[in-house]
Amino acid sequence: MKIAVIVSVALALCVRCQEEVDDETKKKIDELFPQGNTSNSNPTRTGADGGDFFSNMEEVNPVTLSSYGAAEKCGEGSTRGLRMCVNYHMCDGKTNTIIQSGVTDGFGIIDIRFGTNACPHFLEVCCRIPEGGLDPNLPLPDAGTTQPPTGPVGPVTFPDTIPSSEEPPVNTETPVIPISTKPSYCGIRNPNGIDFKITGAKDNEAEYGEFPWVVAIVNKNYRTLGLTNQLICGGSLITPNVVLTAAHCVSKSKNFDLAVRAGEWDTQTTRERIPYQEIGVREIRTHPNFNNGNLFNDFALLILQQSVVKADNVGTICLPRQGQRISSRNCFVSGWGKDQFGKSGQYQTILKKIELPTVDRSRCQRLLRGTRLGGQFILDKSFVCAGGEQGKDVCTGDGGSPLVCPDPDNPSRYMQAGIVAWGIGCGDENIPGVYGDVSQFRSWIDNEVSRLNIDNTAYTL
Repeated sequence: MKIAVIVSVALALCVRCQEEVDDETKKKIDELFPQGNTSNSNPTRTGADGGDFFSNMEEVNPVTLSSYGAAEKCGEGSTRGLRMCVNYHMCDGKTNTIIQSGVTDGFGIIDIRFGTNACPHFLEVCCRIPEGGLDPNLPLPDAGTTQPPTGPVGPVTFPDTIPSSEEPPVNTETPVIPISTKPSYCGIRNPNGIDFKITGAKDNEAEYGEFPWVVAIVNKNYRTLGLTNQLICGGSLITPNVVLTAAHCVSKSKNFDLAVRAGEWDTQTTRERIPYQEIGVREIRTHPNFNNGNLFNDFALLILQQSVVKADNVGTICLPRQGQRISSRNCFVSGWGKDQFGKSGQYQTILKKIELPTVDRSRCQRLLRGTRLGGQFILDKSFVCAGGEQGKDVCTGDGGSPLVCPDPDNPSRYMQAGIVAWGIGCGDENIPGVYGDVSQFRSWIDNEVSRLNIDNTAYTL
């Protein structure tokens, strides 16, 4: 019940922050996103009894285990034939019973510490089998198909969607994405997640759906090209069919090799209630003055082959006005990059977040001059800085990811202040990270979006 209260308060705050927007604006923004196929989804997100999604939910916790020696696993010993592991959203939040209707209304607390749960995967819960047994047509997790890592995590490898040696198949079906009932305003963060609150976080893992604008840019032909890592960079969704990222990430790529994943969270599983949406890239537009040597003007837009479908885990980020200065101690950068610089670093499997303060330009330049850059270093006007705190920084693989800060005019929502560009080391004290300054390129973004006849409302309201 505690988690339901927290979520209710968060939703109430979010509703209040959105009351200032008139109905006509709401309608216009919602029209930007296509409607998904909801034949197997629940567009109003009601519970099994028709009530509100959140008001009926209580915590879904694994059954309390009592055994001698090793912990009893779900479906074994005293729970044999009575309980089984299912994906968290297939367990009724009030009765702790497997949902037979297929209505996905599970909500609770998930422990991401591997090896401490009664189920093999942290997104599964030990749920009661209903009286009379199971519906044979009910989709259930295939035990053993997705095991938690038992050793060091290597480069991020997303589950394949197409055979690497074949041409991408033509997708004629609209993905089954539950339509969100929330207004489609930009920059709305979900600090408590959208389905569950994680516990046991040990490495700044983001909540599921916390940053709905963050996307993963992947190379769908990475095996054919002899690459070891499918993840290229991060990016941010600014309209339903435009992604903002760093030019150094994609300037040497071919559009037909790239795809964007919106709504991704844990790269090693597809057990989340709402699937990620993977869409190919139709066109890459880099800033005409991008310098690959010093990363000046490090901006690029990816034009998608089709628009994403609005969902609880997919949304857009707001952009600052041209030249707008943003100063805050509560900015966030998120991505799947390495946790350390160099060979010892490990790629993240779950989206990671770091809270960082912005750093004044003059102070940033002074601190960077104390590094190997030397006393004559000049910080280009296309950059801003953030971080400089011990152990808190972004590293290799985070390039292109967004730095977002509370909107000075509306702190309940976020706007993108920067794009991860470069840094000296990773997480060293008094050495800030360097980001592309989005406010200096707002006019260029507007012009490019306008040439494509795309409405910029998605990143302004």
